[in-house]
Amino acid sequence: MFLTNSVTEAYAGENSDLDLLRLQNEHNNSCQVTNTWIKQDRHSRCQHGTITLHGGMVRNNLRISMEGEGAETSALGLFLTDKSQHVDSYTVIEHNQPHCTSNQYYKGVLDDVSTGVFNGKIHVHPDAQKTEAFQTNNNILLSDTARMNTKPRLEIYADDVKCSHGATVGQLDEEALFYLQSRGIPKDEGRLMLMDAFAWDVISKIKQASLQDRITDLVGKRLRGELSRCNNCAMHCED
Repeated sequence: MFLTNSVTEAYAGENSDLDLLRLQNEHNNSCQVTNTWIKQDRHSRCQHGTITLHGGMVRNNLRISMEGEGAETSALGLFLTDKSQHVDSYTVIEHNQPHCTSNQYYKGVLDDVSTGVFNGKIHVHPDAQKTEAFQTNNNILLSDTARMNTKPRLEIYADDVKCSHGATVGQLDEEALFYLQSRGIPKDEGRLMLMDAFAWDVISKIKQASLQDRITDLVGKRLRGELSRCNNCAMHCED
């Protein structure tokens, strides 16, 4: 059992572009806590993504503060859990200035007795008129014993804004699965196709093509059970 506690601080200057992507792929005896703080100046553009493939207990904290007018930010998250793994995502997006835009898009796929948490907040301050802020959290439970707790939140103190938030927790679409089977696709392959499509909604938003291809490959292997041990790790843990 080991603990990793990391802190990342970033500043996006005026008219800058900042892309950060975190890939987590540790074994089931690991405990990870990540803290990411980002500040954005005028007309800066930021994308932050967290892809969690493996990890015993994971807590990801993200706080983005838009300090300049016209800033844009995008926060992406995708986690895949099984056995007794736990992934907790906590996000705060601070809209401090007018004409800023934010999008949060988080998804989870949970199996066995794994658990997940999404606690996301959009905070629109009084001076942040003309804000556009959107938050979505969608999750799939592959077993009756998996659990997902989700709490999207809006805290708005300006009156000229466009904001929305929502969350879903459900199972794979049985009608879609039946349709694939009626076209000669085996049930297990059909399930993988639906999960690949579910995950692709997040992966497709990654800007760098090479990273997008790499994450697509790793997520596909994870869904097929080919990453039961940490990728490229020499420890070969049994769990």
